[in-house]
Amino acid sequence: MFVVAGVTGHTGRAAAARLLERGHPIRVIVRKPEQGAEWSARGAEVAVASLDDAQATTAALKGAAGAYLLVPPKYTTDRLLEAQAATADAIVTAVQASGVGHVVFLSSQGAQLPSGTGPVVALHYAEQRLKATGVALTLLRAPYFLENWAPVVPMAKEQGILPTFLPADFSMVTASARDIGRIGADALLRPNAGLRVIEIEGPAAVTPRDVAAALGARLGREVTLAEAPLDAVVSTFTGFGFSEDAATKLREMYEAFLAGRMAPLGPPAERATGTTSIADALLGD
Repeated sequence: MFVVAGVTGHTGRAAAARLLERGHPIRVIVRKPEQGAEWSARGAEVAVASLDDAQATTAALKGAAGAYLLVPPKYTTDRLLEAQAATADAIVTAVQASGVGHVVFLSSQGAQLPSGTGPVVALHYAEQRLKATGVALTLLRAPYFLENWAPVVPMAKEQGILPTFLPADFSMVTASARDIGRIGADALLRPNAGLRVIEIEGPAAVTPRDVAAALGARLGREVTLAEAPLDAVVSTFTGFGFSEDAATKLREMYEAFLAGRMAPLGPPAERATGTTSIADALLGD
């Protein structure tokens, strides 16, 4: 039995689907009973729990050979890192109390650093806490999600404009969330008695110009980049409903990308490569 959290999001959904496709029994963790209906219909067990609740999460993990776990974002909170750390603490308590055999944890490139990476600092904290449990642990160091471009895809469709806070020709490692979830599921199925780090990347490095070109080709229209300064990050994200603290941390994350702090490290970490293209990740297959 494998347990999968985050099934209402992209990576958890992909991980759970992958395990079911391969014939493995799973239990999904959802916050509300109605969120589990789809998975129950597909033959999965459903556990209703918030990952902030150590006792409920412990019950959800009981009897599992392995679990795919993550720290959900809390971008509306005024104390982002503290809120994320509290969730990580609850997860660690549940991992220790439940006796789960193997944890695959969704982390990020840059999580080896204790500061200077914005929201990723919370994942550094979570990694350190999970390492200290002694449980067999696989850290998925994911890159920038292609799906992070999704909120501005409607503008590309309707106006032929793609906003970006990164320079047009800035090359970065990216991957689709669906590939990240699949790689996470596959990692659960591989024996692991200690610590394993997997750095994930997509089929190729990507620039904002590549994203605009891929969308334009699929949409059948020209898509032009609109470069915005980093000084606009905070006001943009607070306009989306993020707290000022979270928006400020996101600006720090963009600065970390530009400074090279979010780049993959290479060996001894393993490398896993996804196959989903830019257009398929953002517009569907």
